[in-house]
Amino acid sequence: MEEKILAIIPARAGSKGIKDKNIINLNSKPLIAWSIEASTKSKFITKTIVSSDADNILDIAKQYGASTIRRPDNLALDSTPSEDVIKHTIDLLENENEIYDYLILLQPTSPIRDQNDIDKAFSNLFKTDANALISVYKEDSKILKTFKENKNGYIEGISNNDFPFMPRQSLPPVYMSNGAIYIIKVSEFSKTKKLFTDKTIFYEMSKRRSIDIDSLSDLNEAKKQLDGENI
Repeated sequence: MEEKILAIIPARAGSKGIKDKNIINLNSKPLIAWSIEASTKSKFITKTIVSSDADNILDIAKQYGASTIRRPDNLALDSTPSEDVIKHTIDLLENENEIYDYLILLQPTSPIRDQNDIDKAFSNLFKTDANALISVYKEDSKILKTFKENKNGYIEGISNNDFPFMPRQSLPPVYMSNGAIYIIKVSEFSKTKKLFTDKTIFYEMSKRRSIDIDSLSDLNEAKKQLDGENI
């Protein structure tokens, strides 16, 4: 039976780094449009929903083909975690007897991620027994050579006490979440209210394509990427 997959794009009105960030112009389209189009073009996603507290964002989302949910103000704070927004969306849909097998969180600040990334991520996930997936880029393994202070005031290896003294080429590869794709079975999310499980795999993207827009310099870099200058 074909899986029912819900895409959730969270887009609140407030933004500290860039005013009206989620709808700022990026190569002749509002920023959020890039994620909506990537979602609606995916061969796997059943429904795309934008959750926002702002009427102008919801109006733009509809123009680009997304369904919308009006988010209450208490779920649109700087401190509101994405998991609370996801739960609010799922609960509303379940009350309307809309049940989904998987959910995918697509943050609008990742415009370089496209439908091909989404479809490859789902294809990879469905080949395994994993129940979640997170998109990442490869980071320099030297981070494993760092130390942290423990509760007694002594230092210890951030991962273990062997890595800080190993040659860099002997260290295992490490990956950083890029915020572009989070996929999880709805049943698993409902249990824990988390996007990470003990059976999570990764989908690797290049660091260049892992832009998470938080500043005007990020926006300018995204423009270069979309213009094909830096792919």
